[in-house]
Amino acid sequence: MRDPRSLYELNVDVSVPPGLPLVAGLTGFADAGGAVAQTTEYLRETLETTSIATFDVDELLDYRARRPIMLFEGDHFTEYTPPRIELELARDELGRPFLLLTGFEPDFKWEWFTAAVLQLIDELQVASTTWVNSIPMPVPHTRPIRVTVSGNRDELIDTMSVWRPTTQVPGNALHLVEYRLVELGHPTTGFVLLIPHYLADTEYPSAAIAALEAISAATGRIFPTDALREQGRDFIARIDEQVAENGELAKLVGTLEGRHDAYMEGTTLRSPLTDEDGELPSADEIAAELEKFLAFRRSRDDEPPRGA
Repeated sequence: MRDPRSLYELNVDVSVPPGLPLVAGLTGFADAGGAVAQTTEYLRETLETTSIATFDVDELLDYRARRPIMLFEGDHFTEYTPPRIELELARDELGRPFLLLTGFEPDFKWEWFTAAVLQLIDELQVASTTWVNSIPMPVPHTRPIRVTVSGNRDELIDTMSVWRPTTQVPGNALHLVEYRLVELGHPTTGFVLLIPHYLADTEYPSAAIAALEAISAATGRIFPTDALREQGRDFIARIDEQVAENGELAKLVGTLEGRHDAYMEGTTLRSPLTDEDGELPSADEIAAELEKFLAFRRSRDDEPPRGA
């Protein structure tokens, strides 16, 4: 195998503080509900980002299997957006930095790509790695989106992983990255969102919201989701209308609800948001806690630097 460093170009002009979490999402495999595509696009569009490393696309992409789209106007081509895999330094809604790896899943040279990612994780002294994926499942849209959690962070597996099968699955590139990281003992989490199978081919805003919530749980970073939540409410309203007008679809959803609820009654999973009695905090309680946190942060920001 060639030197992994030759697969990417590092931006040496950007200073990356050590100990940051890495968030990864690569499109091209199974992306039910468009969870990965929506999440990565939303993060890159709403957050401040700076390029850290760009990967050599010509080494990793099968152009004939996934042909890039080019815009043709009348008698000439006017636009071409090349495929990309890029590592960026990003900042969450509170300005806290993290690393973001996005782009397409490589078609070729997975071992080389994995070695390159592990090299970057080592050199940048990444504290933890979190990645997201989604698959279609026989679950209803009227219930919260659940996840299967992989990796080696037991606290997240114990509190969030609702389905823990023993099965063979078709792998993807980030599965291999996770496998190698766990071998090294690096804190690693993979979130697989379980998306209603009848919505798998749609852009399901709730899937992106669930992905961002999972990433927040793993990294402590906070992301703006107001726009996504508004889209999600409109999307669910349209789905509910279609269900109400279609008896067979309504029967299907009702059956899925029954199976889902029976399964959840038999699980010991407890949401990290509930108290000891299993009660969720009210909207007012959440708002009050958030206001206290923001007030504390503002007071810390107003303090003079130590030694001043």
